[in-house]
Amino acid sequence: MSAFNIQAFIDSQPTRPIHLRVLAICVFIMFIDGLDIFMVGKIAPAIARGLGETPAAMTLVFFCQQIGLAIGAFAATPLADRFGRRRMLILCSAIFGTLTFLTSFTTSITQLALMRGLSGIFMSGGLPIAVSLLAELTPGNRRGTFIALSFAGYSAGGAAGGAIAAWVIDAYGWQSGFWIGGLLPLLSIPIMLLLLPESLPFMALRDPADPRIPATIRRLAPNTPLTGAERFEAAGGAKRANDTHVLDIFRDGRFRTTTIIWFACVLSMGNIALMAAWLPTFFQEMAGIPIQRFAVFAMIGFVGGLAGTFVMGWLLDRVRASRVIPVYYFLLAGMILLLGLVPFQAPMFLGVLIAFNFFQTGGQTGLNTLMTRVYPANMRATGIGWAGGAGRIGGIMLPLLGGLAVSAHYSLQMTMAIIAVMPFIVAVAVLLLREPARA
Repeated sequence: MSAFNIQAFIDSQPTRPIHLRVLAICVFIMFIDGLDIFMVGKIAPAIARGLGETPAAMTLVFFCQQIGLAIGAFAATPLADRFGRRRMLILCSAIFGTLTFLTSFTTSITQLALMRGLSGIFMSGGLPIAVSLLAELTPGNRRGTFIALSFAGYSAGGAAGGAIAAWVIDAYGWQSGFWIGGLLPLLSIPIMLLLLPESLPFMALRDPADPRIPATIRRLAPNTPLTGAERFEAAGGAKRANDTHVLDIFRDGRFRTTTIIWFACVLSMGNIALMAAWLPTFFQEMAGIPIQRFAVFAMIGFVGGLAGTFVMGWLLDRVRASRVIPVYYFLLAGMILLLGLVPFQAPMFLGVLIAFNFFQTGGQTGLNTLMTRVYPANMRATGIGWAGGAGRIGGIMLPLLGGLAVSAHYSLQMTMAIIAVMPFIVAVAVLLLREPARA
Protein backbone atom coordinates (compact mmCIF):
# COMPACT_ATOMS: atom_id res chain seq x y z
CA MET A 1 0.00 0.00 0.00
CA SER A 2 1.24 3.49 -0.83
CA ALA A 3 1.23 6.25 1.80
CA PHE A 4 -1.06 9.20 1.10
CA ASN A 5 -0.17 12.24 3.22
CA ILE A 6 -3.43 14.06 3.92
CA GLN A 7 -1.85 17.32 5.10
CA ALA A 8 0.51 17.51 2.12
CA PHE A 9 -2.45 16.92 -0.20
CA ILE A 10 -4.50 19.73 1.41
CA ASP A 11 -1.58 22.17 1.38
CA SER A 12 -0.88 21.49 -2.30
CA GLN A 13 -4.37 22.41 -3.49
CA PRO A 14 -5.33 25.67 -5.18
CA THR A 15 -8.42 27.48 -3.93
CA ARG A 16 -11.45 25.62 -5.30
CA PRO A 17 -15.23 26.18 -5.03
CA ILE A 18 -15.49 23.66 -2.20
CA HIS A 19 -12.99 25.66 -0.13
CA LEU A 20 -15.16 28.73 -0.64
CA ARG A 21 -18.31 26.79 0.33
CA VAL A 22 -16.68 25.60 3.54
CA LEU A 23 -15.53 29.15 4.23
CA ALA A 24 -19.04 30.52 3.62
CA ILE A 25 -20.58 27.99 6.01
CA CYS A 26 -17.98 28.75 8.68
CA VAL A 27 -18.59 32.49 8.19
CA PHE A 28 -22.31 31.87 8.74
CA ILE A 29 -21.63 29.84 11.90
CA MET A 30 -19.35 32.59 13.21
CA PHE A 31 -21.99 35.21 12.31
CA ILE A 32 -24.52 33.36 14.47
CA ASP A 33 -21.98 33.13 17.29
CA GLY A 34 -21.18 36.85 17.15
CA LEU A 35 -24.86 37.82 16.91
CA ASP A 36 -25.96 35.82 19.92
CA ILE A 37 -23.02 36.66 22.17
CA PHE A 38 -23.03 40.42 21.53
CA MET A 39 -26.76 40.97 21.04
CA VAL A 40 -27.70 40.63 24.71
CA GLY A 41 -25.29 43.39 25.71
CA LYS A 42 -26.64 45.72 23.03
CA ILE A 43 -30.27 45.25 24.08
CA ALA A 44 -29.62 44.81 27.81
CA PRO A 45 -31.28 48.09 28.89
CA ALA A 46 -34.38 47.21 26.84
CA ILE A 47 -34.53 43.70 28.36
CA ALA A 48 -34.18 45.11 31.88
CA ARG A 49 -36.88 47.70 31.24
CA GLY A 50 -39.20 45.10 29.72
CA LEU A 51 -38.80 42.85 32.75
CA GLY A 52 -39.20 45.71 35.22
CA GLU A 53 -35.57 45.71 36.40
CA THR A 54 -32.65 48.15 36.45
CA PRO A 55 -29.75 47.73 33.96
CA ALA A 56 -27.46 46.60 36.82
CA ALA A 57 -29.74 43.56 37.30
CA MET A 58 -28.50 42.22 33.94
CA THR A 59 -25.23 41.32 35.70
CA LEU A 60 -26.79 37.96 36.59
CA VAL A 61 -27.63 37.28 32.93
CA PHE A 62 -24.10 38.06 31.74
CA PHE A 63 -22.63 35.98 34.56
CA CYS A 64 -24.75 32.90 33.76
CA GLN A 65 -24.13 33.25 30.03
CA GLN A 66 -20.38 33.22 30.58
CA ILE A 67 -20.68 30.23 32.96
CA GLY A 68 -22.47 28.32 30.20
CA LEU A 69 -19.94 29.38 27.58
CA ALA A 70 -17.07 28.20 29.81
CA ILE A 71 -18.69 24.83 30.51
CA GLY A 72 -19.41 24.30 26.82
CA ALA A 73 -15.89 25.21 25.75
CA PHE A 74 -14.39 22.60 28.07
CA ALA A 75 -17.03 19.94 27.32
CA ALA A 76 -17.99 20.26 23.63
CA THR A 77 -14.62 20.71 21.96
CA PRO A 78 -13.00 17.45 23.20
CA LEU A 79 -16.07 15.71 21.78
CA ALA A 80 -15.28 17.28 18.41
CA ASP A 81 -11.79 15.76 18.59
CA ARG A 82 -13.40 12.43 19.44
CA PHE A 83 -16.51 12.28 17.25
CA GLY A 84 -15.91 14.80 14.50
CA ARG A 85 -16.18 18.52 13.77
CA ARG A 86 -19.19 18.31 11.44
CA ARG A 87 -21.27 16.12 13.76
CA MET A 88 -20.70 18.35 16.79
CA LEU A 89 -21.43 21.55 14.84
CA ILE A 90 -24.80 20.15 13.80
CA LEU A 91 -25.64 18.92 17.31
CA CYS A 92 -24.62 22.21 18.97
CA SER A 93 -26.59 24.25 16.42
CA ALA A 94 -29.76 22.20 16.96
CA ILE A 95 -29.76 22.46 20.76
CA PHE A 96 -28.52 26.04 20.93
CA GLY A 97 -31.05 27.28 18.38
CA THR A 98 -33.94 25.65 20.21
CA LEU A 99 -32.90 27.00 23.63
CA THR A 100 -32.32 30.52 22.28
CA PHE A 101 -35.77 30.65 20.66
CA LEU A 102 -37.38 29.47 23.91
CA THR A 103 -35.57 32.27 25.78
CA SER A 104 -38.00 34.75 24.23
CA PHE A 105 -40.75 33.33 26.46
CA THR A 106 -38.98 34.06 29.78
CA THR A 107 -40.70 36.47 32.17
CA SER A 108 -38.02 37.26 34.76
CA ILE A 109 -34.32 38.04 34.99
CA THR A 110 -33.75 34.72 36.78
CA GLN A 111 -35.43 32.71 34.03
CA LEU A 112 -33.55 34.65 31.37
CA ALA A 113 -30.22 34.08 33.13
CA LEU A 114 -30.90 30.34 33.39
CA MET A 115 -31.77 30.03 29.70
CA ARG A 116 -28.71 32.03 28.64
CA GLY A 117 -26.54 29.77 30.77
CA LEU A 118 -27.97 26.63 29.17
CA SER A 119 -27.74 28.13 25.68
CA GLY A 120 -24.13 29.14 26.28
CA ILE A 121 -23.10 25.51 26.85
CA PHE A 122 -23.90 24.72 23.23
CA MET A 123 -23.12 28.15 21.75
CA SER A 124 -19.48 28.05 22.80
CA GLY A 125 -18.65 25.01 20.67
CA GLY A 126 -19.36 26.77 17.39
CA LEU A 127 -16.33 29.03 17.09
CA PRO A 128 -13.46 26.67 18.03
CA ILE A 129 -14.93 23.74 16.10
CA ALA A 130 -15.57 25.84 12.99
CA VAL A 131 -12.06 27.31 13.15
CA SER A 132 -10.56 23.81 13.52
CA LEU A 133 -12.53 22.47 10.55
CA LEU A 134 -11.60 25.44 8.37
CA ALA A 135 -7.92 25.15 9.31
CA GLU A 136 -7.94 21.45 8.44
CA LEU A 137 -9.51 21.86 4.99
CA THR A 138 -7.69 25.02 3.85
CA PRO A 139 -4.29 25.05 2.07
CA GLY A 140 -1.54 26.22 4.39
CA ASN A 141 -0.52 29.34 2.45
CA ARG A 142 -4.07 30.73 2.69
CA ARG A 143 -5.04 29.42 6.12
CA GLY A 144 -4.49 32.66 8.02
CA THR A 145 -6.51 34.64 5.48
CA PHE A 146 -9.39 32.15 5.49
CA ILE A 147 -9.57 32.06 9.29
CA ALA A 148 -9.54 35.84 9.37
CA LEU A 149 -12.37 35.92 6.82
CA SER A 150 -14.38 33.58 9.04
CA PHE A 151 -13.93 36.01 11.93
CA ALA A 152 -15.36 38.70 9.70
CA GLY A 153 -18.59 36.77 10.08
CA TYR A 154 -18.19 37.05 13.84
CA SER A 155 -17.82 40.82 13.55
CA ALA A 156 -20.80 41.00 11.20
CA GLY A 157 -22.86 39.13 13.78
CA GLY A 158 -21.92 41.69 16.40
CA ALA A 159 -23.00 44.47 14.04
CA ALA A 160 -26.29 42.68 13.37
CA GLY A 161 -26.92 42.78 17.11
CA GLY A 162 -26.59 46.55 16.84
CA ALA A 163 -29.17 46.58 14.05
CA ILE A 164 -31.58 44.66 16.27
CA ALA A 165 -31.01 47.17 19.07
CA ALA A 166 -31.45 50.17 16.78
CA TRP A 167 -34.48 49.14 14.74
CA VAL A 168 -36.09 45.81 15.64
CA ILE A 169 -36.70 45.97 19.40
CA ASP A 170 -38.73 49.20 19.20
CA ALA A 171 -41.17 47.53 16.82
CA TYR A 172 -41.27 43.97 18.13
CA GLY A 173 -39.83 44.06 21.65
CA TRP A 174 -36.67 42.59 23.14
CA GLN A 175 -38.01 39.07 22.48
CA SER A 176 -37.44 39.54 18.74
CA GLY A 177 -33.67 39.33 19.26
CA PHE A 178 -34.06 35.79 20.58
CA TRP A 179 -36.44 34.81 17.77
CA ILE A 180 -33.77 35.75 15.25
CA GLY A 181 -30.93 34.31 17.31
CA GLY A 182 -32.73 30.99 17.64
CA LEU A 183 -33.93 30.50 14.08
CA LEU A 184 -30.57 31.18 12.38
CA PRO A 185 -28.69 28.19 13.89
CA LEU A 186 -31.64 25.94 13.09
CA LEU A 187 -31.50 27.11 9.47
CA SER A 188 -27.78 26.26 9.34
CA ILE A 189 -28.42 22.54 10.00
CA PRO A 190 -29.67 21.51 6.52
CA ILE A 191 -26.88 23.58 4.95
CA MET A 192 -24.25 21.69 6.93
CA LEU A 193 -25.87 18.34 6.22
CA LEU A 194 -25.80 18.96 2.47
CA LEU A 195 -22.61 20.94 1.88
CA LEU A 196 -20.13 20.61 4.75
CA PRO A 197 -17.49 17.83 4.58
CA GLU A 198 -15.81 16.34 7.61
CA SER A 199 -12.18 17.17 8.39
CA LEU A 200 -9.80 14.95 6.43
CA PRO A 201 -7.07 14.97 9.13
CA PHE A 202 -9.66 14.02 11.75
CA MET A 203 -10.94 11.08 9.68
CA ALA A 204 -7.42 9.87 8.93
CA LEU A 205 -6.50 9.98 12.63
CA ARG A 206 -9.70 8.27 13.72
CA ASP A 207 -9.85 5.55 11.06
CA PRO A 208 -7.45 5.55 8.07
CA ALA A 209 -9.79 3.08 6.32
CA ASP A 210 -12.83 5.37 6.61
CA PRO A 211 -14.59 5.24 3.20
CA ARG A 212 -15.45 8.93 3.53
CA ILE A 213 -11.77 9.85 3.10
CA PRO A 214 -11.43 9.09 -0.64
CA ALA A 215 -14.91 10.55 -1.24
CA THR A 216 -13.89 13.81 0.48
CA ILE A 217 -10.57 13.89 -1.40
CA ARG A 218 -12.48 13.70 -4.67
CA ARG A 219 -14.76 16.52 -3.51
CA LEU A 220 -11.70 18.66 -2.86
CA ALA A 221 -9.82 17.63 -6.01
CA PRO A 222 -11.94 15.54 -8.46
CA ASN A 223 -8.97 14.56 -10.64
CA THR A 224 -6.86 13.08 -7.82
CA PRO A 225 -5.78 9.56 -8.87
CA LEU A 226 -6.81 7.03 -6.22
CA THR A 227 -6.32 3.30 -6.69
CA GLY A 228 -7.98 2.05 -3.50
CA ALA A 229 -4.64 0.81 -2.16
CA GLU A 230 -3.70 4.06 -0.40
CA ARG A 231 -2.74 4.19 3.27
CA PHE A 232 -4.06 7.55 4.45
CA GLU A 233 -1.90 9.39 6.98
CA ALA A 234 -2.43 12.66 8.80
CA ALA A 235 0.39 14.98 9.85
CA GLY A 236 3.52 13.05 10.81
CA GLY A 237 3.86 12.09 14.44
CA ALA A 238 0.27 12.84 15.43
CA LYS A 239 -1.50 10.35 17.64
CA ARG A 240 -4.68 8.68 16.51
CA ALA A 241 -7.80 10.51 17.70
CA ASN A 242 -8.81 7.67 20.03
CA ASP A 243 -5.37 7.73 21.69
CA THR A 244 -5.38 11.45 22.41
CA HIS A 245 -5.84 12.71 25.98
CA VAL A 246 -7.19 16.19 26.65
CA LEU A 247 -4.12 17.00 28.75
CA ASP A 248 -1.90 16.50 25.69
CA ILE A 249 -2.29 20.23 25.07
CA PHE A 250 0.18 20.69 27.98
CA ARG A 251 2.61 17.96 26.88
CA ASP A 252 5.44 17.62 24.34
CA GLY A 253 6.80 21.11 24.99
CA ARG A 254 3.43 22.86 24.86
CA PHE A 255 3.04 23.63 28.60
CA ARG A 256 4.59 27.11 28.47
CA THR A 257 2.81 28.10 25.27
CA THR A 258 -0.57 26.80 26.47
CA THR A 259 -0.20 28.61 29.80
CA ILE A 260 0.57 31.94 28.10
CA ILE A 261 -2.26 31.50 25.60
CA TRP A 262 -4.72 30.76 28.40
CA PHE A 263 -3.59 33.82 30.35
CA ALA A 264 -3.90 35.99 27.25
CA CYS A 265 -7.36 34.59 26.48
CA VAL A 266 -8.59 35.19 30.04
CA LEU A 267 -7.81 38.89 29.72
CA SER A 268 -8.62 39.30 26.02
CA MET A 269 -11.93 37.44 25.97
CA GLY A 270 -12.85 38.78 29.39
CA ASN A 271 -12.28 42.27 28.06
CA ILE A 272 -14.41 41.53 24.97
CA ALA A 273 -17.21 40.14 27.16
CA LEU A 274 -17.03 43.16 29.44
CA MET A 275 -17.20 45.66 26.57
CA ALA A 276 -19.90 43.70 24.72
CA ALA A 277 -22.08 43.46 27.80
CA TRP A 278 -21.64 46.94 29.21
CA LEU A 279 -20.36 49.47 26.65
CA PRO A 280 -23.83 50.67 25.54
CA THR A 281 -24.89 50.86 29.19
CA PHE A 282 -21.70 52.74 30.15
CA PHE A 283 -22.49 55.43 27.60
CA GLN A 284 -26.17 55.55 28.57
CA GLU A 285 -25.61 55.69 32.34
CA MET A 286 -22.31 57.64 32.46
CA ALA A 287 -22.64 59.94 29.43
CA GLY A 288 -26.41 60.14 28.82
CA ILE A 289 -26.25 58.58 25.32
CA PRO A 290 -29.42 56.58 24.38
CA ILE A 291 -28.69 52.94 23.46
CA GLN A 292 -30.41 53.36 20.07
CA ARG A 293 -28.06 56.20 19.17
CA PHE A 294 -25.00 54.34 20.39
CA ALA A 295 -26.15 51.23 18.49
CA VAL A 296 -26.01 53.14 15.20
CA PHE A 297 -22.40 54.14 15.91
CA ALA A 298 -21.62 50.55 16.95
CA MET A 299 -22.87 49.27 13.59
CA ILE A 300 -20.56 51.68 11.78
CA GLY A 301 -17.75 50.60 14.09
CA PHE A 302 -18.27 47.07 12.73
CA VAL A 303 -16.29 48.19 9.69
CA GLY A 304 -13.26 48.44 11.94
CA GLY A 305 -13.66 44.88 13.21
CA LEU A 306 -14.02 43.62 9.67
CA ALA A 307 -10.90 45.44 8.52
CA GLY A 308 -8.99 44.32 11.60
CA THR A 309 -9.62 40.65 10.85
CA PHE A 310 -8.69 41.01 7.17
CA VAL A 311 -5.44 42.81 7.93
CA MET A 312 -4.54 40.35 10.69
CA GLY A 313 -5.17 37.38 8.38
CA TRP A 314 -3.04 38.91 5.62
CA LEU A 315 -0.22 39.63 8.09
CA LEU A 316 -0.30 36.16 9.68
CA ASP A 317 0.36 34.52 6.31
CA ARG A 318 3.55 36.63 6.16
CA VAL A 319 4.75 37.61 9.67
CA ARG A 320 5.17 35.71 12.95
CA ALA A 321 2.03 35.93 15.08
CA SER A 322 3.94 36.66 18.29
CA ARG A 323 5.20 39.90 16.70
CA VAL A 324 1.98 41.11 15.07
CA ILE A 325 -0.51 40.35 17.86
CA PRO A 326 1.16 42.51 20.57
CA VAL A 327 1.03 45.57 18.31
CA TYR A 328 -2.74 45.14 18.03
CA TYR A 329 -3.17 44.88 21.79
CA PHE A 330 -0.95 47.86 22.65
CA LEU A 331 -2.98 50.00 20.25
CA LEU A 332 -6.24 48.54 21.57
CA ALA A 333 -5.34 49.79 25.06
CA GLY A 334 -4.85 53.25 23.61
CA MET A 335 -8.21 53.22 21.83
CA ILE A 336 -10.04 52.19 25.00
CA LEU A 337 -8.50 55.14 26.82
CA LEU A 338 -9.65 57.46 24.04
CA LEU A 339 -13.22 56.12 24.21
CA GLY A 340 -13.40 57.66 27.67
CA LEU A 341 -11.63 60.89 26.75
CA VAL A 342 -13.09 61.87 23.37
CA PRO A 343 -16.62 63.36 23.62
CA PHE A 344 -19.33 61.29 21.93
CA GLN A 345 -20.42 64.32 19.90
CA ALA A 346 -16.91 64.94 18.53
CA PRO A 347 -16.25 63.88 14.90
CA MET A 348 -13.16 62.04 16.12
CA PHE A 349 -15.23 59.70 18.33
CA LEU A 350 -16.45 57.54 15.45
CA GLY A 351 -12.87 57.08 14.25
CA VAL A 352 -11.83 55.97 17.73
CA LEU A 353 -14.74 53.50 17.87
CA ILE A 354 -13.79 52.06 14.49
CA ALA A 355 -10.14 51.74 15.56
CA PHE A 356 -11.22 50.10 18.84
CA ASN A 357 -13.13 47.45 16.88
CA PHE A 358 -10.21 47.06 14.45
CA PHE A 359 -7.70 46.18 17.15
CA GLN A 360 -10.05 44.25 19.47
CA THR A 361 -11.45 41.91 16.82
CA GLY A 362 -8.18 41.61 14.92
CA GLY A 363 -6.25 40.83 18.10
CA GLN A 364 -8.55 38.00 19.12
CA THR A 365 -8.49 36.69 15.55
CA GLY A 366 -4.71 36.57 15.83
CA LEU A 367 -4.84 34.58 19.06
CA ASN A 368 -7.24 32.04 17.58
CA THR A 369 -5.20 31.68 14.41
CA LEU A 370 -2.05 31.19 16.49
CA MET A 371 -3.74 28.27 18.24
CA THR A 372 -4.35 26.46 14.94
CA ARG A 373 -0.56 26.47 14.50
CA VAL A 374 0.36 25.40 18.01
CA TYR A 375 -1.95 22.37 18.25
CA PRO A 376 -1.92 19.42 15.81
CA ALA A 377 -5.14 18.03 14.30
CA ASN A 378 -5.71 15.34 16.91
CA MET A 379 -6.07 17.95 19.67
CA ARG A 380 -6.79 21.15 17.72
CA ALA A 381 -10.44 21.59 18.68
CA THR A 382 -9.59 20.81 22.31
CA GLY A 383 -6.65 23.25 22.30
CA ILE A 384 -8.67 26.09 20.82
CA GLY A 385 -11.79 25.24 22.82
CA TRP A 386 -10.06 24.94 26.19
CA ALA A 387 -8.22 28.22 25.64
CA GLY A 388 -11.63 29.65 24.84
CA GLY A 389 -12.95 28.05 28.04
CA ALA A 390 -10.21 29.79 30.01
CA GLY A 391 -11.19 32.99 28.21
CA ARG A 392 -14.80 32.43 29.24
CA ILE A 393 -13.67 32.31 32.86
CA GLY A 394 -12.35 35.80 32.27
CA GLY A 395 -15.70 36.51 30.65
CA ILE A 396 -17.42 35.41 33.86
CA MET A 397 -15.31 37.55 36.18
CA LEU A 398 -14.50 40.71 34.26
CA PRO A 399 -18.07 41.74 33.30
CA LEU A 400 -18.75 41.95 37.04
CA LEU A 401 -16.59 45.09 36.89
CA GLY A 402 -19.20 46.61 34.61
CA GLY A 403 -21.97 46.17 37.14
CA LEU A 404 -19.67 47.53 39.85
CA ALA A 405 -18.76 50.58 37.77
CA VAL A 406 -22.42 51.36 37.04
CA SER A 407 -23.56 50.78 40.63
CA ALA A 408 -20.68 52.83 42.06
CA HIS A 409 -21.31 55.67 39.56
CA TYR A 410 -17.76 55.67 38.20
CA SER A 411 -17.01 58.23 35.52
CA LEU A 412 -16.64 57.05 31.93
CA GLN A 413 -13.01 58.19 31.91
CA MET A 414 -12.14 56.20 35.03
CA THR A 415 -13.94 53.09 33.80
CA MET A 416 -12.16 53.10 30.43
CA ALA A 417 -8.78 53.68 32.07
CA ILE A 418 -9.23 50.59 34.27
CA ILE A 419 -10.33 48.46 31.31
CA ALA A 420 -7.38 49.59 29.15
CA VAL A 421 -4.92 47.86 31.49
CA MET A 422 -6.07 44.41 30.31
CA PRO A 423 -5.08 44.54 26.61
CA PHE A 424 -1.75 46.10 27.60
CA ILE A 425 -0.98 43.03 29.73
CA VAL A 426 -2.08 40.71 26.88
CA ALA A 427 0.42 42.39 24.56
CA VAL A 428 3.26 41.81 27.02
CA ALA A 429 2.25 38.16 27.53
CA VAL A 430 2.17 37.36 23.80
CA LEU A 431 5.64 38.88 23.38
CA LEU A 432 6.89 36.04 25.60
CA LEU A 433 5.53 33.31 23.30
CA ARG A 434 7.56 30.91 21.24
CA GLU A 435 5.50 29.69 18.29
CA PRO A 436 5.93 27.94 14.94
CA ALA A 437 6.91 30.29 12.16
CA ARG A 438 4.16 28.98 9.88
CA ALA A 439 1.15 26.70 10.12
